[in-house]
Amino acid sequence: MVISIARQAALCAALGLAGLATTASAATLKIGTEGGYPPWSMVDANGKVTGFDADVGNALCKKLDMKCRFVVQAFDSLIPALQAERFDLVISGMSVTAERAKVISFSLPYATEDSAFVLPQGDALLKAADSKALMAGLAGKTVGVQSGTTQGAFLQKYAPDMKLKTYETQDQMQMDLSAGRLDATFSEVTPQSQFLDTTGKGKFALADAVIKSSADPDILGLGIGAGINQKNTELKAKVDKALCELIADGTIKSSSTKWFGVDLSNYAACK
Repeated sequence: MVISIARQAALCAALGLAGLATTASAATLKIGTEGGYPPWSMVDANGKVTGFDADVGNALCKKLDMKCRFVVQAFDSLIPALQAERFDLVISGMSVTAERAKVISFSLPYATEDSAFVLPQGDALLKAADSKALMAGLAGKTVGVQSGTTQGAFLQKYAPDMKLKTYETQDQMQMDLSAGRLDATFSEVTPQSQFLDTTGKGKFALADAVIKSSADPDILGLGIGAGINQKNTELKAKVDKALCELIADGTIKSSSTKWFGVDLSNYAACK
């Protein structure tokens, strides 16, 4: 029996299925994001999602001629929700890693990012000769990481003598650092720098020994990409094409410079 599109939509609504993210051809592109990871993903006082990844999401929607709808939830719940098709994409400063790629697909990495420790101003470890010496100096100390991040996995492998304390958001982690409940935090350079430019200014500093993704790409990833349900190969192709266009026309560079002061565009991804 042939059922009209309108009739199909009515049936879906009646069954409570209309809100599910299912295909790339939907008029609205649902994007999962954390909303608490400045300057990548934030939520303002009016509930609007802002930040670099919001810019990327909105630019993608414009390229794909779709409307954006951001769904905000904890970072470590984004992948399970994507698998459950609660939204179409995850755009939330997420590193492309082999472990994550076992359960979701990724767009090409549209940005690159390194990781670094923040410690109290004046701490001798800020000037450690290299990352190995820095991590050795933090053995036995309490270091904050965000739950579900590549930084936490990296320290579990390379610095097992650290006492790791996990947090749902960067804000919670940074509040504990400011209150003296942490000896250091470990995260991507850009949110760490954001903290140092605001509430942590003059009290904390970024360690000289920055840890690049190339230190262990299997854990730290190949760059920042958009997570996509493995079933949705059509959407992945469209997103990859759109991202390359946004890199080529300078849109990613413009937004990156606005939020970070530097260009994090991954030009090599489209060569």
